[in-house]
Amino acid sequence: MASAGKSGEGKIALVTGGGTGVGRGIAEALSAEGYTVVISGRRADVLDAAAREMAAKTGGSVKPIAADVGDPKAVKALFDEIENTFGRLDLLINNAGINVPAVPMEEITFEQWNAIVAANLTGAFLCTQQAMRLMKAQKPRGGRIINNGSISATTPRPYSAPYTATKHAITGLTKSTALDGRAFDIACGQIDIGNASTDMTSKMSSGVLQASGETASEPTIPVAHIANAIIYMASLPLDANVLTLTVMATKMPLVGRG
Repeated sequence: MASAGKSGEGKIALVTGGGTGVGRGIAEALSAEGYTVVISGRRADVLDAAAREMAAKTGGSVKPIAADVGDPKAVKALFDEIENTFGRLDLLINNAGINVPAVPMEEITFEQWNAIVAANLTGAFLCTQQAMRLMKAQKPRGGRIINNGSISATTPRPYSAPYTATKHAITGLTKSTALDGRAFDIACGQIDIGNASTDMTSKMSSGVLQASGETASEPTIPVAHIANAIIYMASLPLDANVLTLTVMATKMPLVGRG
C-alpha cells in the first residue's frame, strides 16, 4: 500500500497505452508513488495481465479499462467509468500511439494515415477533452495532463510523415491545453522521448535509417528514466508546470543533426 509522503497518495491517474512499453513503465512508477492508476488500451487481455503484475509488484491499485482512444464513444465510456468509480481524475498521461512502416510517403495508404492520426492525435484530443470536463467540475478543482510528444515532435526521421505530423500537432495541443486550462487550475506539459528501450525500439541496436541515407545503430535508455521524469512533472503543485521536457539518450543522433 502507499506509504505516507508519496506524491501520488490519494490521487487518481490515467495512462493511455498503459499495458506495454513506455506507458506500462510510467503506470508502474505512478503506482509505486502511491497513485491509484487506471491503464487503458485496446487489448483487454494485455491490460488485465499488466494490471495484475504491476499491482503485485507495487502493492498499489491498478485498474484496467479497455478502450480505443480514437473512438469518441469509447473515450466517453472510459472517463464515465473513472468518474463513477473514483469521483475525480488528477493526472492524465496521453501516451497511446502507433506508427506505420518506414516507407516513402507516396506508399502510405489513406487507411494507414487515418489510423495513425486517430491513435496519436485524435485520441489525445478526445482524452484531453474529457479530462478537462471532469477536472473543471471536480472538487477540489483542477489536475494535470502530460502528453507524450516524442523527439518527432521537433525532428523527423526519414519516411515518418504521418507519425511526425501527429507528434508536431501534439505540441500545439499541449500549448492550447495549457492556455485553456490555466483559469481552471489545469496544468499541461509534454515529454519528448528519445529512444526509450522497448519492444518498439528493439531494432535501434541493429541499425535504423538516418537522414544521410546510411543505416546506423542508435543508443537507447531505460524506460525508468522516462518514468522518473514523469513522476517529477506530476509531483509539482498545480501552480507550477513543466511545459516541455526532452529526455534522450545522450549519444543519439539529434543534436547537430547527428
